[in-house]
Amino acid sequence: MPLQEHSWYDHVRLKRVFVTDGTRHQVVLVDVRKLLVCADRDNTDYVLKPVAEWHSGKVRGIREFLDPDNTRVPQMPYVTISTRRAPGLLGWVGLEREGVVAFRNGQHRARYLAEAGARWFPVEVHEREALLLRELCGAADDARTVVRATSLNSGGGV
Repeated sequence: MPLQEHSWYDHVRLKRVFVTDGTRHQVVLVDVRKLLVCADRDNTDYVLKPVAEWHSGKVRGIREFLDPDNTRVPQMPYVTISTRRAPGLLGWVGLEREGVVAFRNGQHRARYLAEAGARWFPVEVHEREALLLRELCGAADDARTVVRATSLNSGGGV
């Protein structure tokens, strides 16, 4: 995944969480901003503070963890998505809904990548939620072209 505002490296590699056949999970390329807007709506008390408010050891650790020179390729974030009534009159009468993303794994990675200038990245989601995730948080079609070119230039991985 290309990073546009990161002084340490210009891309990261991510691998699938569920790799065996029959896992019933799909990879969805998401728009980082849309994903984090939905994630900020999660009311489970596990929404992280902005990266600028993390302690320096946490920032250094995630930076080293995501370094593309590491032999261990990190897993892509794993999420769930649902909808709820949107605030306001249209939500109250049930006409408007908003997406809510919860991270099962990878929230630190996602927020760090956003801070580092990633515009898109892949996440894994259960197949029954993949269509909703694409609809509410999916990346633009041109993102696939950029990601594919970056993957080829960096020697594989996503």
